[in-house]
Amino acid sequence: MIGLPGAAPAADVCSRAGCREAAAWRVDWRNPKIHDETRTKTWLACDEHVDYLRGFLESRSFPVRVARFDETGAEASGANA
Repeated sequence: MIGLPGAAPAADVCSRAGCREAAAWRVDWRNPKIHDETRTKTWLACDEHVDYLRGFLESRSFPVRVARFDETGAEASGANA
């Protein structure tokens, strides 16, 4: 999402457009058409939007992994997709 010039994005918030809830999940994904297995991206998700973001990526046949997100950004036990 594009913010105001010079404005830093809020850390550890949901990646769904317009959502400002705290992240509870990390959604790791990759576009296999342009990146190999070593290149992944991470979106953060709140409880409300984790299924939406996972579905958005899976509908494009992107490899997706979902795990719990803690305050340091490290993975904890969670669901895998």
